[in-house]
Amino acid sequence: MDASVSQAAEQFELNADQRAIQEMTQSFAADRVAPHALDWDRDKHFPADVVRETGPLGFGGIYVRDDVGGSALGRLDAVLIFEALAAACPGFSSFISIHNMAGWMIDTFGNEEQRQRFLPKLTSMEWLASYCLTEPGSGSDAAALKTKAVRSGGDYVLNGTKQFISGAGENDIYVAMVRTGEDGPRGVSTVVVPKDAPGLSFGPAEFKMGWHMQPTRQVIFEDCKVPAENLLSSEGAGFGIAMAGLDGGRLNIAACSLGGAQSALDKALAYTAEREAFGQAINRFQALQFKLADMETNLQASRMMLYTAASKLDAKTPDASKWSAMAKRFVTDTCFDIANDALQLHGGYGYLHEYGVEKLVRDLRVHQILEGTNEIMRLIIARHLVGRG
Repeated sequence: MDASVSQAAEQFELNADQRAIQEMTQSFAADRVAPHALDWDRDKHFPADVVRETGPLGFGGIYVRDDVGGSALGRLDAVLIFEALAAACPGFSSFISIHNMAGWMIDTFGNEEQRQRFLPKLTSMEWLASYCLTEPGSGSDAAALKTKAVRSGGDYVLNGTKQFISGAGENDIYVAMVRTGEDGPRGVSTVVVPKDAPGLSFGPAEFKMGWHMQPTRQVIFEDCKVPAENLLSSEGAGFGIAMAGLDGGRLNIAACSLGGAQSALDKALAYTAEREAFGQAINRFQALQFKLADMETNLQASRMMLYTAASKLDAKTPDASKWSAMAKRFVTDTCFDIANDALQLHGGYGYLHEYGVEKLVRDLRVHQILEGTNEIMRLIIARHLVGRG
């Protein structure tokens, strides 16, 4: 275990089970993910086989109840898992995070029949899941989504397009936010769409800056028929379901940034110890030492904030949503800067694919955008402050 990760664990007094989870994940990531991450990135290869290997480890339903195969763990436990996976590949870790968000929504808001029908195959990773909220014309303004779902007999008929959907075309289940009623949040509902639903199709693969190992496409509904029994909760409950999922999703994506930044710092430490200039290792120069010191300080501050926010969400404290937003904003911004600084410390070599630093910079950049942009995080934090005042 990395010494700095261990120090943070001691600060939060992780129990033996949490330490075992952390060490198991680090071992899996080092063995099955890290050796292949650069090849997956270069070849834009989706390693479905390795993703499915996480099912027996309990990563298919980290905070899903155990009667359907879930691990029934807490949010701090989940953060430890995503952080460790992201140290090997942030794109891989974030894919597992999105799958878990979709499964949690079914577990939390689905009825018993839906839980038993969908979740055993999701928690085992036999099925993979996507979360479908964003549309071409509605990103931060999620309540403005236009995808329609009209009841027709025993089905809902869906028409519309979802944008930037991770796993689209590969995954088996799509948890989609659709409009069943009036404009605004009260008219939004949630339906579970299977991949074989008639009228479901996918756009071409997007060419992205990062996250090359996971496919991203549009999800297109054209008179797509979904059984009415696939509605989660009730009509009009969808916006609340979407927002409830985002607190945990924001912590998860922050954890993915944290793990990536730890990897970047580790690479920078190793490189600056080996690289020589003017007759000595460059880590002997005070200017570089100060940069490394700032990177470590900012990394540890990020870890403390994230673990605190996760602990608050586990405890369901009144300020948990504010802390989730603060952690997402601070950690993703700070950790991107750490990765970028690591690239700078590598000089020209940092710009080469084989060193792995430029991949981390590319992968971490999107974390400042998804699960709510960091500008929206500031708005959420400010509203909590003004409301309290």
